[in-house]
Amino acid sequence: MLIQHQSQDITTATGPMRTSIYRPVENGQYPSIIFYSEIFQETAPIKRSAQILAGHGFVVLVPEVFHELNPIGTVLAYDDAGKDKGNADKFAKPLEQHDSDTQAMIDFIDQQTYTNKKIGVMGVCIGGHLAFRAALNERVLASYCLYPTDIHSDTLPKNEGNDSLTRCGDIKGEIHLIFGKQDPHVSTEGRTLIREQLIANNVNFCWQEVNAQHAFMRDEGERYDAALAMECYRQSIALFHRTLT
Repeated sequence: MLIQHQSQDITTATGPMRTSIYRPVENGQYPSIIFYSEIFQETAPIKRSAQILAGHGFVVLVPEVFHELNPIGTVLAYDDAGKDKGNADKFAKPLEQHDSDTQAMIDFIDQQTYTNKKIGVMGVCIGGHLAFRAALNERVLASYCLYPTDIHSDTLPKNEGNDSLTRCGDIKGEIHLIFGKQDPHVSTEGRTLIREQLIANNVNFCWQEVNAQHAFMRDEGERYDAALAMECYRQSIALFHRTLT
């Protein structure tokens, strides 16, 4: 399926948020996927992931997740300086601002003639956490969270009692979580904590622990696992076709 791309500055409660939109060229009303990036924002690997999803019949929105903290169009490099800046941004932005960003994208999706108004979310690393967080919004019907960070550790800024794991009982859609067993960012104990909390809150979830390192989806660098990445794309596309069409 051929796709097209456009950039849109979406109005949020905390300022304009540059958002890339990838969608099929052929006219129609397609399901939407909000794709949350790593701390580096819309890098080339993130763009390629969004294009893969869009090519299977979805409208894919890629927001600049730290738009309040950077000039529009900022993309951080996969180096120490980029990592340091991205991590600083991660710990500077409250979860409530991510919530309002998600709602702004939902409002935008509802206004477009090329969407069917059904919404799923997907993300990697901090974006996996943001996809988990977005699942708290009742409009989100399905979530695919790849090696989400900072859920178990409750380390992101937020109002008291508003951490993502405590609120997981608010998730009404289906959620999939995929962790690498060799990922140092989420320990075995951390994964166990998340899983037990989801069970205790009767969340409709699927759980996978795979033999992989952190960022195994990123098609740059030595941690990339192409075969596993392809399987995750297959699973996520199947999930979104089943729940959003």
